[in-house]
Amino acid sequence: MNNSKVEIKELTDKEQWLESFSIMNQLRTDLTQKTYLELLEEMRKDGYSLFALYKDNRMVSLAGLSWRVNFYNKRHVFIYDLVTDTAYRSKGYGDKLLSYIHDWAKGIGAEYVALESGIQRNNAHRFYEDKFDYDKWCYSFRKML
Repeated sequence: MNNSKVEIKELTDKEQWLESFSIMNQLRTDLTQKTYLELLEEMRKDGYSLFALYKDNRMVSLAGLSWRVNFYNKRHVFIYDLVTDTAYRSKGYGDKLLSYIHDWAKGIGAEYVALESGIQRNNAHRFYEDKFDYDKWCYSFRKML
């Protein structure tokens, strides 16, 4: 990563969203391009933002998040999606993007950055806990309707 140009920017148009689909689909494997775009449009109306890290003008990592306020996390940024293209994993790009999100969140007044991670994703949990000092403090539940 040392001798290459790395840039992080928010994705705001359909062309960028289409470019990001193949990476997001590595995390959200049940999405089709059609449902991805439909849900993304709806989520953006509710404050969802999608950021990408580019290496030498190639998109390699994504972070999808929203500014939220609630009683238990106060004013916070919630990360819904964090994924690096399989060809670029374990090279520090996820670290760089997550660090950027932490700085961005702090800059807009967030008290916390919060996220959820699937029970089976042990490597991701080590990444959050060991590398970034996240606390594992609750379980998240959902019921199919």
